[in-house]
Amino acid sequence: MDLGPLNGHRSPVIDLGQYLDGLYSYAIVLSRNPTEAEDLVQETCLRALRAMKRLRPESNVKSWLFTILRNLWLNELRHRRTAPENNEVDVDETSANQAVTSFKDPYTAYVSDLEREQVQHAIRQLPVEFREVILLREYEELSYEEIAAMLQCPAGTVMSRLARARLKLRELLSVAKFSTSEKSGVRDSREAKAREHASGV
Repeated sequence: MDLGPLNGHRSPVIDLGQYLDGLYSYAIVLSRNPTEAEDLVQETCLRALRAMKRLRPESNVKSWLFTILRNLWLNELRHRRTAPENNEVDVDETSANQAVTSFKDPYTAYVSDLEREQVQHAIRQLPVEFREVILLREYEELSYEEIAAMLQCPAGTVMSRLARARLKLRELLSVAKFSTSEKSGVRDSREAKAREHASGV
């Protein structure tokens, strides 16, 4: 979808299509609900269409769109303070499922899928303010200043929050890897014993 000049105003031409995946990922991070995420993205596009004439040519379109979506989500939260917590989304619906990799063999594919699933699971366990900065910085590659403008806080706060988010993510991943290794060791031990019994040792 292209957005061009409206009502004679000089505005940049924007292809909303190139931002839809990022907007949806961000909406998932905030809402943790696929249906709500789709609604947020749709409403964001509608708001962008209506506000297009106020957008300056030098504006950062991605940051502008993400700010619209975040404000919509905050407004929605204010209207449902007593609503029950949303259910967790499936792994394939999380923002972490962005990377596309070509694999040389099934084992490499298995290991990569396992690691990606661990990252996705760990990200889901982070508080929303940590999930948010991880997505905006690591996946959408926004600058600290752009994120600070979106979150309406100093850039130093963004950097501190991101550092804490990365630390927490590393801790969660360390636990996940230890658990996986432990399970793998138990499984290998059982398989070895089974082979011994089968061979009559």
